[in-house]
Amino acid sequence: MHAPSSADVWLFGEFRLDRRIGVLFCRDERGVFAPLAMGSRALGILGVLVERSGELLSRGEIISAVWPGTAVEDSNLDVQIAALRRALDQRPTEGSCIQTIRGRGYRFTAPVTRVAADVATTSRSVGLALPDKPSLAVMPFQNMSGDPEQEYFADGMVEEIITALSRIRWLFVIARNSTFTYKGQAVDVKQVGRDLGVRYVLEGAVRRAGNTVRISAQLIDATTGAHLWADRFDGLLEDIFALQDKVAVSVAGVIEPTLEMAETRRLADRPTNDLTALDFYLRALPDLDAFTKKQPPSCARPARTSHRA
Repeated sequence: MHAPSSADVWLFGEFRLDRRIGVLFCRDERGVFAPLAMGSRALGILGVLVERSGELLSRGEIISAVWPGTAVEDSNLDVQIAALRRALDQRPTEGSCIQTIRGRGYRFTAPVTRVAADVATTSRSVGLALPDKPSLAVMPFQNMSGDPEQEYFADGMVEEIITALSRIRWLFVIARNSTFTYKGQAVDVKQVGRDLGVRYVLEGAVRRAGNTVRISAQLIDATTGAHLWADRFDGLLEDIFALQDKVAVSVAGVIEPTLEMAETRRLADRPTNDLTALDFYLRALPDLDAFTKKQPPSCARPARTSHRA
């Protein structure tokens, strides 16, 4: 696959593709770029098409660039192209920016501008706008075992956690390929939040001793650096996949209510000039609190009240 260079930032239409960190952004109604949820394969295909905008690329060329050394069925490419079109083609009447040349391949037709390295770096240092809903980046877990062969377990653990958290519909989870650009680096959580446009960051480490493994994790508010939650999980490596599944489900199960409480506090602390909205919000809090404690007197009432707020 193409190795992104320091200048791999591209602008087209209302979109910005930053291949350095593997994220596609879309300009929102405020005029700022917000990250879009997009799989790593789709982003790889988009990068190949955008870099050679206006050129006809055969299916074989694209597959070779995105799935190097791997036998891939054509249907996999079709699925990824369809996902890109759903994200990019905001005005269907104008036609798709990814043109299909039947029997030959694809061409990216939108005008593309490559951003200079210094401009891209300046933009990144300023930070990205946070999405409207809670956003989270799961960072690569550190392998504390001193055994390079255990990297696969740590990386697989992160994959499973991202998958589990992605099932939380109200949570925006950054794709793995975006966070793994930081692998092996000492990172500043606040800078990661600005780079990726997320409010929360999950960090972790894996330590193995014999047939036993310990996984530690901590959830951090990237805007303040405050620790919201931390815990550790111990298990045996008799069944690696079962252990990864168990830990991922446990982490997601704890993080969901933790983020709910953090978001509730954040919204409560945010000033508002709309006293009616504030009134509805405060009236909904007791029922919402009872609901989160699994003592739901009425699930519908807090939902209606908070929605009106």
